[in-house]
Amino acid sequence: MPAFPQAAKRELANSQLRHNLADATSTIRRKRADVVGELDDWAQLREAGAAIKTHTLSNLDTYLEQFEAAVTAAGGTVHWARDAEEANRIVVDLVRATGEREVVKVKSMATQEIELNEALEAAGIDAWETDLAELIVQLGHDAPSHILVPAIHRNRAEIREIFQREMGKVGAPAPADLTDEPARLAEAARRHLREKFLRAKVAVSGANFAVAESGTLVVVESEGNGRMCLTLPETLISVVGIEKLVPRWQDLEVFLQLLPRSSTGERMNPYTSTWTGVTPGDGPQQFHVVLLDNGRTNALADEIGRQALRCIRCSACLNVCPVYERTGGHAYGSVYPGPIGAVLTPQLRGTTSEVDQALPYASSLCGACYDVCPVAINIPDLLVHLRTRVVEEHRGWRSKPMDALMGLASWVLGDAKRLAAAQKVAALSRRVIGRKGTIGRLPPPLSRWTDARDAPAPAEEPFRTWWERNRGGDAR
Repeated sequence: MPAFPQAAKRELANSQLRHNLADATSTIRRKRADVVGELDDWAQLREAGAAIKTHTLSNLDTYLEQFEAAVTAAGGTVHWARDAEEANRIVVDLVRATGEREVVKVKSMATQEIELNEALEAAGIDAWETDLAELIVQLGHDAPSHILVPAIHRNRAEIREIFQREMGKVGAPAPADLTDEPARLAEAARRHLREKFLRAKVAVSGANFAVAESGTLVVVESEGNGRMCLTLPETLISVVGIEKLVPRWQDLEVFLQLLPRSSTGERMNPYTSTWTGVTPGDGPQQFHVVLLDNGRTNALADEIGRQALRCIRCSACLNVCPVYERTGGHAYGSVYPGPIGAVLTPQLRGTTSEVDQALPYASSLCGACYDVCPVAINIPDLLVHLRTRVVEEHRGWRSKPMDALMGLASWVLGDAKRLAAAQKVAALSRRVIGRKGTIGRLPPPLSRWTDARDAPAPAEEPFRTWWERNRGGDAR
């Protein structure tokens, strides 16, 4: 992936993409505003969500051990993964132990983050995405572009073409007379996935929340595919980021109000599935949880940056971001696009690559993301914090001219006489850079500024000179 500026320039040339995004995000924004406006205590719920998450992160070691004990007591097995490689190895080994060569998946951003599908494919194991949008992305040999709606960059006509072209290669084909009506597209996906649900013996899931006191995992979804994955297979493997914990079952009362309203603009998700360990004769009889670090403890060590781990993956910040709406998710070079991705990804992956160094700058700092975040993550502050880190970590000869310029500015502005002299020089410079109201075209590299904006020309007479001439006395 190129860095964000280059990737964004490419995506901006795609008018169909911008139309798809504008239409989808405006619809979600409107629905969210309607259902949030119904609650008189929304601000208090938001504060409660932020407080619960902050408390959990401050005591994460304790709650992780409590969660492991509860899962084990309920008949499950907990695995710890330091990074993507270790997590993928654990999942591949667990699937191989069953003797199966395929798995069905319910949407999990953690498995996308670690590129689990690619690891399973390399091991000769087929992984089938069952979320409708994820299915579209997988069949289209594409990448997700949104946290909640991974195929938001596709319209109905494009989806119809993908289904007709690809479904028959990996399962039940799409009907020959398939149209782009939503109901027909959903029917084609349902027929295609049904045989996979009924055949699969192993499922891989993520989790929206993990309850420390009971060892319960929670998945909320809108289609029922998650319920099929979580109940039909014999073995269930859940890959969960360590930040997904909440201390108590009671805490779900807060998050199950915040999440659906902020994500899909619904009062409740159509399907809320919870499962705790293993129940003989009912559901999967082998249950594994892979607790994933993969850079999260690095983020936790940053007292400012750790608030990004409060994220509940609602995508509200994406839907209000003017930058995301025009560039889409692919420009971010990460499974986490938009404002939250711009602050989370550099903390998880570090800022050694050009892509990750550019992400904190992929924002206008308008603050709309903070206003809608259901757990009050101050994303603008985090962006500035991470920009500072990028600059400090990558100081070199390129920063010397700017350092020198800032030092000169400090020296001039630090003394009234020096500032007065600089103002007089600036007034005399009008003879060189232009006498009109704005500075004209300058030679490169200065033209990189004046080509894109109008800079005011210096005044003919500095204020200090005017004051001395009209009022007399010391200009200070």
